[in-house]
Amino acid sequence: MFGYYILIGAIALVSWLVSNKLKKKFAFYSKRQLQNGMSGREIAEKMLSDHGIYDVEVISVRGQLTDHYNPKNKTVNLSEAVYNQRNAAAAAVAAHEVGHAVQHAQAYGALQMRSALVPVVSVTSGMSQWLVIGGLIMGAAAGVGMGYWIAVAGLVFMGAATLFSFITLPVEYDASNRALVWLKNKHMVSQQEYEGAEDALKWAARTYLVAAVGALASLLYWALQVFGGRD
Repeated sequence: MFGYYILIGAIALVSWLVSNKLKKKFAFYSKRQLQNGMSGREIAEKMLSDHGIYDVEVISVRGQLTDHYNPKNKTVNLSEAVYNQRNAAAAAVAAHEVGHAVQHAQAYGALQMRSALVPVVSVTSGMSQWLVIGGLIMGAAAGVGMGYWIAVAGLVFMGAATLFSFITLPVEYDASNRALVWLKNKHMVSQQEYEGAEDALKWAARTYLVAAVGALASLLYWALQVFGGRD
């Protein structure tokens, strides 16, 4: 158990470092005003229009780095800063979220897979670790039996969450690539602004990478506890 806490601590530290770096990057690029003077909302609406997507609404939501695309009601949700500001960071985030809308419109396979896993993961992710721990405790008290299978069920749930994390990676990287290609090809940003948008999205993607690696490490650790403890 002590090894698990070391693992989680190390992952949490890396996650904090990457997240902190991301916030600094966005703060820095938020100071670079776009030469075209367009806000994040205007960037998003133009990218949607250029891709022939007219049934998706761009709306403002509260919070920082709360930007996301909702495929259920077809809305590009931009944080207030991104929605209103006219800088390289806002352009990058707005275009990235529209990238998800383009994926949805074009039935991008990885996005469809992730969407299919959402209801499963939303129900099972919160209980998976408790099932594993509870199963291990029951197994230690009563030997191999029901406790073992409860722990295995927890691992299956944990595996679904880990799969979700890894499917998220191509979805996020592809959305960023779509955003950068559009920003460049449509001459929406200068070369300097483009480099800023690219750097900001690169660090955003790394947060998902750290999360996926952390999920896999946790899954492997608990799998060793469950299967390694058998005679």
